[in-house]
Amino acid sequence: MDWLRELLFNESVAHTILIYCVVIAVGVSLGKVKILGVSLGIAFVLFAGIAIGHFGFTVNHEVVEFIRDFGLILFVFSIGLQVGPGFFSSFKKGGLTLNLLALMIVLLGGLTTVSLHYITKTSLPMLVGVMSGAVTNTPGLGAAQQALIQVSEGKDIPQIGLGYAVAYPFGVLGIILTMLIIRKAFNIRVKDELTEYDRDQHPAESLPERISILVNNPCIFGRSIREITGMIDRKMVISRVLHKGELLVAASDTIIYENDIILVVTSKGNISTIVEKTGALSDMDIAGRSGSLISRRVLVTNKEVFGKNLGSLKLRTRYNINITRVYRSGLELVATPELILQMGDKLTVVGDEGSLARVTEELGNSIRRLDEPNIIPIFIGILLGVLLGSIPFRIPGIVHPIKLGLAGGPLIVAILLSRYGYKLHLISYTTPSANLMLREIGIVLFLASVGIVSGEKFIPALVSGEGFAWMGYGALITMVPLILTGFIARLVMKRNYLELCGLIAGSMTDPPALAFANNIAQSEAPAIAYATVYPLVMFLRIFVAQLLILLIAS
Repeated sequence: MDWLRELLFNESVAHTILIYCVVIAVGVSLGKVKILGVSLGIAFVLFAGIAIGHFGFTVNHEVVEFIRDFGLILFVFSIGLQVGPGFFSSFKKGGLTLNLLALMIVLLGGLTTVSLHYITKTSLPMLVGVMSGAVTNTPGLGAAQQALIQVSEGKDIPQIGLGYAVAYPFGVLGIILTMLIIRKAFNIRVKDELTEYDRDQHPAESLPERISILVNNPCIFGRSIREITGMIDRKMVISRVLHKGELLVAASDTIIYENDIILVVTSKGNISTIVEKTGALSDMDIAGRSGSLISRRVLVTNKEVFGKNLGSLKLRTRYNINITRVYRSGLELVATPELILQMGDKLTVVGDEGSLARVTEELGNSIRRLDEPNIIPIFIGILLGVLLGSIPFRIPGIVHPIKLGLAGGPLIVAILLSRYGYKLHLISYTTPSANLMLREIGIVLFLASVGIVSGEKFIPALVSGEGFAWMGYGALITMVPLILTGFIARLVMKRNYLELCGLIAGSMTDPPALAFANNIAQSEAPAIAYATVYPLVMFLRIFVAQLLILLIAS
């Protein structure tokens, strides 16, 4: 049995693999167990690592650091690729207000942490660890650890993962408790909120609709489709024309005559205006008429067209076809000329068999191409992220320069790469399943490493009383910003409760809380608010965690 003893206690490669596999497998399994309808999810890997570390199983210190940092990079880079395309658009319209409220929550959390430091005289680095657990933000913990290494100058680094582990469970419960407190305080009825949300948002107004119109307005007789769309000034696509019994593909220079029937694709909110300026609704569904025209969905997989707008490709004039709708990330969009194509877009194309074959060849339409991983852009992005994270930025009043570190640098590069990479011929597209796999591998490696290192000191810290104090501090950091911002948003800004639930979950980047909010709402409203604030909050959590650590060295 010497081989088993050597495998369990000798710090070999096999021993390291064994420890990590046990920690991750046990942690992920137990994380799925629900208590009062709530589970800790992937975060339970941290507690499995703590248990292994507590019972004396160790891994080489340098190996743990490498695995921890590499896992962190994979995690934040995958998040950046996921949220990047929607990062900048999240500031538009109502999203700006939600992001400002999320910013308020983040800043209040940081202010509460600093206040606790001065009131209780608790170490600020440890409180930053508590804060990361209280807001259930693992990348923030990683960023804080990177900043500690930067300012330690060879000294021992505090095990702030202890504070994170102690505060995390109530962080999840505190977010949910805040939702319930706001609901009770304002006597909110979820059904009423859902009705109000649907009335205010009118989500159906922006969805594409297909209508047939009998042309009887003399103002457009003898005019081309290009002229007509310019006169009406609404986002619309005229895809087919029935002229004297002959079904035609509508081109920009196609002339429209009296009693023609046109097939129009537009948003529901534009229908009344378009009908008023062209003619009257027709009962004839010319989309269903037999003829040489067919409709087909084509995938965008050719990197040569990725990042270009539909108008610049001139597909309509070159191939005598029409693109009516674009299906992207679960949404249908009207195919306007200014719409920029992204890898994985699914276009609805109308034309004859030969024309569709040529368009399909140009756009790609290769499912296999989507499944192929873009390895080179990913590792170039990680390289650039590490370089960016290593650049020092000096801020007046702070002795040590700020570095984005291994958390901030890759995150920013991934966001920029996913949005603008096509301009440098770097296609970073990954399928949702591939992105999720990369992200989950990264986070479990990071959490397992933090747990293994922290395990030896966790129980002593808890028994000594410090752990219970950290729990209380974490509860304050969790709930004070959420309740204050929630009450202001409801009382002053009159925000919908369903949106508030998504805002609260998103400002804490907490999927279990979002699942709870979705269960309450039975609507997509919380998820939309969550996705709106998530990109900015993820960046701010990383930045604030680093900044607080650097304050101790100023």
